[in-house]
Amino acid sequence: MITVTKVIKGRFELTNKYIYFFDTFSPFYYLEEINNGYDLSYFEYHSSHHNNNSLSGYTCHDFDILNDVKIPLVQLKEVQLRRYNLRRSALEFFLINESSYLINFDKTIRNKIYSKVVSMKLPYLQSNSSFRTPSDLLKASDYTHRWVNHEMSNFEYLMKLNSIAGRSYNDLSQYPIFPWILKDFTSDTIDLNDENVYRDLSKPIGVQNKKFEVYVREKYESFEDPTGTMQPFHYGTHYSNSANVMHYLIRLEPFTTLHIQLQSDKFDVADRQFYSIPSSWKILYENPTDAKELIPEFFYLPEFLLNMNNFDFGELQSNKDRVNDVSLPKWAKSPEQFVYLHRKALESEYVSSHMHEWIDLIFGYKQQGVEAEKALNVFMYYSYEGAIDVDAITDPVARNATEGMISNFGQIPIQLLKEPHPKRKSLQQSIKDKIVQGKPIVLWDQIKNLKAYYVDFCDVKRDEVIDPVIYINIPRNQIKSFIQQGLSEPLITICQSGVIGVNGWQAYERSAANLFSFEKDPSLLYNRTKKSIATQFDPNFELNSRVFVLTNDSKLLVSGAHWDNSLRVFSLSKNRNIAHLFQHSDIVTTLAIDYTSSYVVSGSKDCLCMIWKVVQEYGNCVNVEPSPFHVLYGHSDWVTAVDISNELDIVISGSKDGTVNIHSLQSGCYVKTLNFNNSDIISFNSVNIKLNNERHILIYTDSVIMKSSTRKNKYEIFVYSINGQLISYEKLSCRVQDMIFQDKYCILGLLINHKSLNTGNNSLNSSNFEDNADTKKFIDKTSKIVFKDYFDLNTMHSIRLKAAITCINLTRDESHLLVGLSDGKLIVITGDRSIK
Repeated sequence: MITVTKVIKGRFELTNKYIYFFDTFSPFYYLEEINNGYDLSYFEYHSSHHNNNSLSGYTCHDFDILNDVKIPLVQLKEVQLRRYNLRRSALEFFLINESSYLINFDKTIRNKIYSKVVSMKLPYLQSNSSFRTPSDLLKASDYTHRWVNHEMSNFEYLMKLNSIAGRSYNDLSQYPIFPWILKDFTSDTIDLNDENVYRDLSKPIGVQNKKFEVYVREKYESFEDPTGTMQPFHYGTHYSNSANVMHYLIRLEPFTTLHIQLQSDKFDVADRQFYSIPSSWKILYENPTDAKELIPEFFYLPEFLLNMNNFDFGELQSNKDRVNDVSLPKWAKSPEQFVYLHRKALESEYVSSHMHEWIDLIFGYKQQGVEAEKALNVFMYYSYEGAIDVDAITDPVARNATEGMISNFGQIPIQLLKEPHPKRKSLQQSIKDKIVQGKPIVLWDQIKNLKAYYVDFCDVKRDEVIDPVIYINIPRNQIKSFIQQGLSEPLITICQSGVIGVNGWQAYERSAANLFSFEKDPSLLYNRTKKSIATQFDPNFELNSRVFVLTNDSKLLVSGAHWDNSLRVFSLSKNRNIAHLFQHSDIVTTLAIDYTSSYVVSGSKDCLCMIWKVVQEYGNCVNVEPSPFHVLYGHSDWVTAVDISNELDIVISGSKDGTVNIHSLQSGCYVKTLNFNNSDIISFNSVNIKLNNERHILIYTDSVIMKSSTRKNKYEIFVYSINGQLISYEKLSCRVQDMIFQDKYCILGLLINHKSLNTGNNSLNSSNFEDNADTKKFIDKTSKIVFKDYFDLNTMHSIRLKAAITCINLTRDESHLLVGLSDGKLIVITGDRSIK
């Protein structure tokens, strides 16, 4: 098994339920089990032993001291054919929680194992058995088409190309490759609309300085090797190898330790370390022999620029300055701002229109052969697959030396294209094409040009009491049994009374005036056919969207806020409750479910959070385990919000005690607390939290402060990194009813109060009044949807609504925002589709 830190020899076993890897070469493997008389070095493991997760008295936990791995096949998402040291002998296993394992085999059995795994018809496995080469896999996928049409970001597409071409986070010698994007690292400010700030993506990094083109070409043409072994090359170093990765990530473990091991148990000379981004670019620009490109972390991980562990890297010879944090360009005031602007540059229109040229160099037709020679893009011969037949080398010393040379120098990715890569459309052209084709448009692409439509979800004339929608969800996986005739997706709604609707939804329909289609669940028309969570909610608790979660296959609905402190599991297919979970000692106030629907986390008035495992059979969610996986402590008041990420191994919880706690999902261990208490705050009414895919946390606090002897409400939003670094802050003028945190954008549903004299309208709910020393006034509630950039919380667009917001939800393709209102309407916000 190949990992970042080491290569582990062992034994691979495939059963009908699990993939096992046993670290048979660890010294602990040879310990004898005295009581049972077994010598583990000769113990044979069979499939029958695995079925009960035990090995003759040993559970998998007995081997934690080893590097053993146990992979449930039902969590397997993808299997990719891989190379190791330029030999096609490895497989990489990807799980639904985005973790992966790279295992190298004997070349003769690798394909047999691959064929066996993909033939098992696993629930989440994306089978690619008919596409044996990476180039075939890319052609068969829709990645390039999606990227060209702005349905996939530049970052996502480059990650896909890296993965298909065999690049892996598990192997430093085949780490993912990203390009240098900018060349201006000295200006005080940077204009990303100015083409002059970008590097030339059509040329290798070694000839960004035009004056070196002649030198590099002449070096190649005049090269001679008397032995006839070496072939001519333009560059003696590589754009990606293990030393380069350690160079960039030296401030983070385990890369710090790996760097020290590489440098004979000490740090390299300070001047050769990665200490400054402007200096790194200057060295590359002025030295044609240095060909380093970048790694993905430059576009999402500001922590790698900080010396958080206070390592002593020494001092520079030129000015005696000590090397600490990485020096940034003048236009970046913090590592967070650098990564933010660098990512914006990557997604800019200029880079989008030229990225295909860089792809041709690294993954495409200019990677090898005559076109590579013309493009000044030829590297040392042993970095290319097929240049050396390692298996033909019989001398073990020579073979080890050759493998070490391949591993350390760098490896050219697998060539994916032998023809020019298509150019990406402009954003405006992409939008026009989608309008003509009747396809959905991502909200962010038309953020300045949104329109709102409404659906009368409640029939005010027929219904005696308005029963507004308080929860909306379109499941990530489409389940055909719930889909209305002629519509493609189910849209699940829950009303304030607990009535469940399985409505029909289609994000686009060319024949519809609004370019979406909504069909109300017929069962909602009559009381006798309504589906309801058959239990009473706590009458003292104001129901909201946070007390419901839906599994991504729309099989199970989990709910809280019940009077008996239980957690209820409702089966949408069976139309009944199938489980009552009694573990909390007070009302369950908030729930969240992870992206894979493997875990649910609950928060309660009892100040506790509990993590629950979702029981899955063949990829279907069938129930929730009766006992919690972990119980999380740390709050002194009731929990008002939780969120969870299986991919990031994180659970976050917010409480009325004014704190946000961060725990590990898998271990349940406490990690960190973010505290929002200060001398001005008397108490907190609520804390809400959302976690996005970019490793950021959006936090909203509703607190009470004392100002001029008068109690006032204070509304604030914060954006933090998952490591607790404050990124942005804003004080709001009104309450946030609901919110969404999606990648680079925050969507806030604001509640706006308008006071007017009481007219004696008895039909108004008493909660709409507030007492005053002189008179009683009616509070007329309207609302506003606000779209903000996460980094500076700059408002990009806002839409006023005539009633209070009850809930908001973003569709799976991010083309429509669904908003529930207190007057029974369902608002649909999407891009304006009129061509201008």
